[in-house]
Amino acid sequence: MVATKEMPRVDPAVPQAEGQVRDHAQPPAPAPPAPGRPRLALLDGLRLLAALSVVLFHWTAWHHGHWGRHGETAAEAWPWLSQFSSVGALGVQLFFVISGFVILLSSFGKSPARFIGSRVGRLYPAYWVAVLATSLLTFVIWPEMGTERTPADIPANLTMFQGGMGVGHIDGVYWTLWVEMKFYLWILAFTLIGMTVRRVLVFAVAWPLLGNVLYFILQSSGQQVAWVEHVFFPQYSALFAGGMALFLIFRFGHTPLRWVALVVNVVVGGLWSARVQQPETVELTGYDYPFWLFVGITAGLFALVAVMVLTPLARVRVPGMTLAGQLTYPVYLLHQLWGWWLIMLLSPHLPRGVVLAASLAAVLLAAWTLHRWVERPLGPRLQRAVTAGVGRLDFLSSSR
Repeated sequence: MVATKEMPRVDPAVPQAEGQVRDHAQPPAPAPPAPGRPRLALLDGLRLLAALSVVLFHWTAWHHGHWGRHGETAAEAWPWLSQFSSVGALGVQLFFVISGFVILLSSFGKSPARFIGSRVGRLYPAYWVAVLATSLLTFVIWPEMGTERTPADIPANLTMFQGGMGVGHIDGVYWTLWVEMKFYLWILAFTLIGMTVRRVLVFAVAWPLLGNVLYFILQSSGQQVAWVEHVFFPQYSALFAGGMALFLIFRFGHTPLRWVALVVNVVVGGLWSARVQQPETVELTGYDYPFWLFVGITAGLFALVAVMVLTPLARVRVPGMTLAGQLTYPVYLLHQLWGWWLIMLLSPHLPRGVVLAASLAAVLLAAWTLHRWVERPLGPRLQRAVTAGVGRLDFLSSSR
């Protein structure tokens, strides 16, 4: 989900010694960015690669039957490529790791009002357009696709909170946005009580561990675990928490405790990712890969992000990476159902490779259009309006 995170310009602060970081009520203010310093360019490119891995998973490995006249499954249409793209769903895990890092990077020291404004301005303009456009496709242009959703589900989907309302997603990929939203609510709570280095470190370990303990105790005793999944979402919390640990190392320097927090979350996140993705890959693609392959891939994704942000690669300038980061969210929002529709239209008439390239080009163009004409003009205005409106509430107007 998402893969839906903004990357502000940053200048990594000089690492501080552990004794210099104190748990005061007022969190230490981040150092202002130095003029001309680049954003984390390679991380932007990595976000787009994560989105494209999910695109290829949905287009060339998922069991839809939109390739060709005979309704072959995607894996049958792409017998070689699907062996690799079938694990592309792990791009979502990569999104969550990056989100844990980036959301702290952009929110540390911010007031609750500013945090809420930044998230609303960043997420909602493109999302509203995507929901309405996909509803048009689903209920008017391509009703033959078949869906359990109805037009009555549109208003709830426009809130992005449909997952908490028990309403289905107009587009299946929106499930990750609900997971992201729950993570943002945790971060909002942090901005209310005061975000400090020590508190973030404790939370990054306690949140996933407590959620897992509650989940397995309740499950083993035959009790309901739904509330634990909603509040702690243990299947994914370690991915966000690992990103948070990476942020602490990046922003405040290396300490043994921060690395322990990272390693704990790599282990928990890898085991949960395998537990979720291994059976889903069998069900959705037909490929039965070993459990430990998914653990290893997830650990590799953590390592990839760490290399991007904790080594000199963090300072590498790469042309086009800013645009890559900007296109990630709209590509993710638009790719699945619109991509399937294009594949269904074109595949009876053109070679499969041409169909795949044309569909990808069309989605990238649509994503650029959505970014250029919706996100850029409306996002900042909505952010300012929401920040100002929420800021009128005294308890949300300043950080603790």
